[in-house]
Formats: sequence, C-alpha cells, structure tokens
Amino acid sequence: MAGTPHIANEDDYNRALARLGEILRADLGTPERDERDLLIDQLEAYEEQRNHVDLPSVPAAIEFHMRRLGLTPEDLAPLVGSRKAAAAVLSGQMDITMPMARALHKHWGIPAEVLLQEPVNRPEQ
Repeated sequence: MAGTPHIANEDDYNRALARLGEILRADLGTPERDERDLLIDQLEAYEEQRNHVDLPSVPAAIEFHMRRLGLTPEDLAPLVGSRKAAAAVLSGQMDITMPMARALHKHWGIPAEVLLQEPVNRPEQ
C-alpha cells in the first residue's frame, strides 16, 4: 500500500485502473484490500477533479436564463428591486442579496448553488 502512487495524470490513472483490476476482489484484512480501497479513493478524486466544471458567474447565469425565457433586464428589475439594481447585477457591479437569490431561484429556476456561490472579488471603487 505504501507504494501506491498519487494519481497526477492520465498515465497514472490508467496504471491505477489496471492495478485495481488485479486486486479488486482482495480479501478483507489483506494489504491488497487496503491498497484497493486507497486506489478507489484516489481514482474517484482524480475523476472528480478531471470532470469538475466551474459554476457560471451569477450575472452569466442570469443572462442565460433571460435568453432561455425570452426576458429582458426590465423583467429582472422586480426580482432585484429596481432597474438600476438590475443593471448593476448584470454588469457584476453589485452582488445579489439573499432575497434576490430566492426570487431568481423561485421565478426563473436558477439553481441555488449558482446563486449562493461566493461573490467574485472586485477591485474597490
């Protein structure tokens, strides 16, 4: 088990898969079983990292849903408080508040995970 390398690239991944195939049915309490469990964890971590997709920014998600629903910034205004707020949110100059996030999720179906992500750091103005 101590010799099980970290999976850093596609070659490591393929070697780990091949080794897993060799020890997949290892008995409990054996070093091979421990190695198998570690390999499974490492393979899953590598696959998750490789397949990770960043969430869109809040403004990008709002714009996508506006296009999808055939809406305009004027349609956004009631959900965020005003036309000025809608323009600021769409330009990324203003972060959304929790009530805005709730309204966007409820009315436009924007995933909460997207709306609740940490705001992007902007330089102070």
